[in-house]
Amino acid sequence: MDGPALSPPPAADKDIGAWMHALAAELYPICRSLTGAGVRRTLGRVAAEIPLTLHEVPSGTPVLDWAVPKEWTIRGARIETLDGRRLVDLRDHALHVLNYSGPVDAVVSRADLAAHVHTLPQQPDLIPYRTAYYAETWGFCLPHRLWEEMTDPEYRVVIDSTLAPGHLTYGELHIPGETGDDILLSVHVCHPQLANDNLSGLAVATALVKRVLETPGRRLGLRLLLLPATIGAITWLARNAEAAARIRHGLTLSCVGDPGPVHYKHSRRETADIDRAMAHLLRHAGVEHGLLPFSPYGYDERQYCSPGYDLPVGCFMRGVHGTFPEYHTSADNLDFITPAALDQSYRLLAQLLDLLDADVTYVRRDGRGEPQLGRRGLYRQIAGQKEQGRSGGGLDQMAVLWVLNLADGRHSLLDMAERAGLPFATLKAAADACLAADLIIPAGTAG
Repeated sequence: MDGPALSPPPAADKDIGAWMHALAAELYPICRSLTGAGVRRTLGRVAAEIPLTLHEVPSGTPVLDWAVPKEWTIRGARIETLDGRRLVDLRDHALHVLNYSGPVDAVVSRADLAAHVHTLPQQPDLIPYRTAYYAETWGFCLPHRLWEEMTDPEYRVVIDSTLAPGHLTYGELHIPGETGDDILLSVHVCHPQLANDNLSGLAVATALVKRVLETPGRRLGLRLLLLPATIGAITWLARNAEAAARIRHGLTLSCVGDPGPVHYKHSRRETADIDRAMAHLLRHAGVEHGLLPFSPYGYDERQYCSPGYDLPVGCFMRGVHGTFPEYHTSADNLDFITPAALDQSYRLLAQLLDLLDADVTYVRRDGRGEPQLGRRGLYRQIAGQKEQGRSGGGLDQMAVLWVLNLADGRHSLLDMAERAGLPFATLKAAADACLAADLIIPAGTAG
């Protein structure tokens, strides 16, 4: 990683999949954790693409029922034979060290080393991802096949690390909207060298923010959070009660770059507008997908959805955590994520942001009876045909009628789309036409 060079996309979204994959490739080699230089370096690179603000919270700071942990610095880690042949080296792969390992420099027996070695016997050629965030220990992760070949009675083990008072770092960007309400996008940034479970969400979120920055005048604001898992979301919630109260819709993003089907996990509320909007969008998008119920396990949606907050935050993903063979292994690499999958995830989420921003409630200027549409150009010249065709200008005839019938101050455009069984965009086009014809106005608008 030589320094910023990426930008421009999005703009017209051309080559956006390749752009996101290239950003993930830049960030992939960095050894990240809950805290430390890897997180700062990652966020600093993203800040070269979007105006991200980095926050530093000192170690020991109370945050809800937790405290900000010590900062971890890792300079190197290796296992070598007594004659100096290096078998495992952090420089070869960041997963080789148990994340948050304390320092060690010793000659140990193979039997003693076994208590500190993590492998995957069922996937013998892969390195597992393991952490020890809140335990004082050390360890290595290596392919099981390599471990079976290590038969020397003793080995030299070195982990050059430091756990000391420092800071937890997270990135934040708020783009205000016209209403004061916000959409939240939250991505964890603490996983080292895991392309799907970490960097795919970061790359897609960065691209979405660039798109929003290029389309000013949006009704809803957008708040982006890039933070270490669990403790990062808890820290933000503890410090931002007022901002949290303005979140009307939210998503955590992870595992959005693999070629599998799309999945959406509902918020704790199960029927929040974000849940309905995502289900509606996926139903009409024609993509293979699955809808999952809420559970208090997974990514940081479980923090935002905890009882004291109960924010309407779901989780958008492709591969579901813990269910695909590459999950938390060295197989979650840059070959596992594809530009095409990143592109599809980006475009679905861009549609979702647009849907939420356009989900307005309208009222009729005069709700008594059906208005005369022909003189306003909203109805075909010859009425009474059997088919429910389109009126002039490409408007869906039934969409126009649904808008005019449900524009009563109680039904949003999403309500109308679900009731009509039509795509949201079709109802929005009809509503825009009715608005232009001065038949409806946004609810709460004077006059």
